[in-house]
Amino acid sequence: MKALLSTKIGPPEALEYADAPDPVAGEGEVVIAVKAAGVNFPDALIIEDKYQFKPERPFSPGGEVAGVVESIGPGVTGVKVGQRVIGSSGWGGYAEKIKLPAQRIMPIPDAMPFDEASAFILTYGTSYYALKDRGLLKEGETVLILGAAGGVGVAAIELAKAMGARVIGAVSSEEKAAFAKEAGADGTVIYPPGAFAKEQSKAVAESFKTATGGGADVIYDAVGGDYCEPALRTMNWNGRYLVVGFPAGIPTPPLNLTLLKSSSIVGVFWGASVAREPKLHEGNVRDLFRLYSEGKIKPRISARYPLAEGGKAIRALMDRKATGKLVVTMD
Repeated sequence: MKALLSTKIGPPEALEYADAPDPVAGEGEVVIAVKAAGVNFPDALIIEDKYQFKPERPFSPGGEVAGVVESIGPGVTGVKVGQRVIGSSGWGGYAEKIKLPAQRIMPIPDAMPFDEASAFILTYGTSYYALKDRGLLKEGETVLILGAAGGVGVAAIELAKAMGARVIGAVSSEEKAAFAKEAGADGTVIYPPGAFAKEQSKAVAESFKTATGGGADVIYDAVGGDYCEPALRTMNWNGRYLVVGFPAGIPTPPLNLTLLKSSSIVGVFWGASVAREPKLHEGNVRDLFRLYSEGKIKPRISARYPLAEGGKAIRALMDRKATGKLVVTMD
């Protein structure tokens, strides 16, 4: 089979499109013929050894795939060859085939295209877990979403609207603001490039407060960096600040701001929660497929890349040029 391999620590340009051995299903495992793989920020981190997990090289990035079950190992039940499935892999998805434990796959509706399926679970799973289980979002509350035009950000817009919230999308350009509004945001605010001096930080905070109408009950931060402090200043009383990611850098917020608003800073580690709280995850996935079938959520794929050019997809994500989701396809 063909695969896009990380053979050494380096940027996306260092990935190698090469032959790799076909995987063989062992006890409790299945082999999936991959049709599409979602592109996510952990793909950029893992190839530079900056992610929580560091697989042995050579390996392929790609944490979520969609495809067809090709073979089944001993002890696997409830799965059949030819079944259309999603697989949560962590890595290994930028390849024509992948081997996964049977418990890490799930069937997809016949009407769901493979590219949408590959862009579904990680972004919507992260954002639903963040808003529902960590942010305890209530109907009628206001949510400020940083990085609202990215994959998880757009998913958060759709989900927050489906949960009855008022949504303000914070983005870096007019183009992304239009994209966030098209996805359902009630309003948008454009933030300038970091890093911020003290007065700039205060000005950004004021722009956030104006856009939210005085403050936010929940802040969904998929950006980090210097955007954290002004967003934290925008919290309402008893607000919840969700730490989702930090492509702009790991922030160091002044914790006195949490005291002044009696607010909380809440970590969102969806990948670990899936392993630690499988019943919660199963219920959330059922909710997400129901919302998909009702037309309330739908992956917004802005670009598709062939497997050999998967590194370009990761580069576009790293350079924050992408809106919505990027997908690597095998056909």
